[in-house]
Amino acid sequence: MNVTIVGVGALGSHLIQFIRNEEINITIIDFDRVEKTNTMSQFHSVKTVGKSKVQSMQQSMKFMFGTKLNIIPHKLTSDNVDMLLKKSDLIIDCLDNAEARLLVQNYVRQNNVPCLHGGLAANGEFGQIMWDQHFKIDHEPSAGAATCENGEHLAFIAIVSSFFAQSVHEFIVNNRMVNYQISPAGAIKV
Repeated sequence: MNVTIVGVGALGSHLIQFIRNEEINITIIDFDRVEKTNTMSQFHSVKTVGKSKVQSMQQSMKFMFGTKLNIIPHKLTSDNVDMLLKKSDLIIDCLDNAEARLLVQNYVRQNNVPCLHGGLAANGEFGQIMWDQHFKIDHEPSAGAATCENGEHLAFIAIVSSFFAQSVHEFIVNNRMVNYQISPAGAIKV
């Protein structure tokens, strides 16, 4: 199975390490570079500051776990979405903006590709993991600081990423689509 993860920031970078033992080919897409603030809440080391996030993940996963990742260091746009996502059997959306999420959602709906979306509230009070048919894009910008800036919500990010990985596992192994809503008080299947 070819799995494409779009966005390797707070959720995506942790998700990758949690699904590393699945029998899948993983491709990651992100145009951004690692900043020092990212190392507080994302699975990127201070040694990779300035490198592209996909290169950082590729090197870390290969060194630490022997996991091979295919990388695409480009921004997903309307001009390249078909080319970048066309070989995907499962698309995982770990993006943090409505414009890019809409590109992914339009692509998966037009091409009948399973897609799992993940999201975090900027204040660390809520996370969700939703299959596309249940996912609604929030077009309003989140209030407050980004979840990946100061490390304050790292434990919650890891919890949400763990449920994300569980949902991916259920799909790969049992062909089940499980959705979760997560808060610091716990998680529920929805």
